[in-house]
This record gives sequence, C-alpha cells and structure tokens, in this order.
Amino acid sequence: MNVVLNILVGVQMLTALAMIGLILIQHGKGADMGAAFGSGSAGSLFGASGSANFLSRTTGVLAAVFFACTLLLAYFSHARPTGGGSLLERATIGAPAPAPAPSGPASQIPSGNAPAAAPGTNAPASAPAAPASGAAQIPTK
Repeated sequence: MNVVLNILVGVQMLTALAMIGLILIQHGKGADMGAAFGSGSAGSLFGASGSANFLSRTTGVLAAVFFACTLLLAYFSHARPTGGGSLLERATIGAPAPAPAPSGPASQIPSGNAPAAAPGTNAPASAPAAPASGAAQIPTK
C-alpha cells in the first residue's frame, strides 16, 4: 500500500510541475491579436494558433491526471486499518510487560528525604546548604 501511495504522490508532483511549466509557456488572449496582424509568433514552432491548441490540450490532460491522483490519494488516506481502535490502544496491546522489581530488604531503598549514611558507620547525615538569595547570587570578580 505504501508503494502505491508513493507512486501516486510522485505522479502528482511531476504533473503539478509540468502544469506549472506549460501554463507559464502559454500566451494570453491578447498575444493572439498581434499574431493575427503579422507580428509576434506567426512563425513559431506550432504555427499561429497551433501552439495554443497543443499546449491547452496538454494542460487539460495533465490537469485530469492531477485531479485523478488527488482523488485516489484522498480515497487511500481514509482507508482504516482492519484492527480498529486508536493508535494508543494498539500500542498498549503490543507493549512488552515491565520487568519485575528486585526483591530485597527495604533498608536498601533510599527514602529521598535525606541521604542515607553508609552501612556500618554512625556518621550523621548532613543537610543540604540553603540556596543563596539576594545579592549573594551575583558572582564576584
């Protein structure tokens, strides 16, 4: 399915670029009046009116291809997966189970309030220093 979508996007981009080029090449309605009186593009590659027919037909074909690619991309973008549910629901189904916590004495778990003293020592736990406030926060040279 991804290959089809990539091909459609590529065709749509190339068609859009070709349409831009062909539209910029075409002459407006005012340019035909000068060619009718002998000046301008009367001696062009496609003749006085042949270029307008060729370029306008090619632009029409490219516009139809662009429109068809747009419709197909819109159709394929609304195709839902058969599993149903949201992305989060599908992620929890395929997620691995968490590892079990290691068992051991509860004294090895730090409490988070104060740093624990090393086992076998009777050293008191030191409190963290209070943050500096006011002018003490400005570094000196």
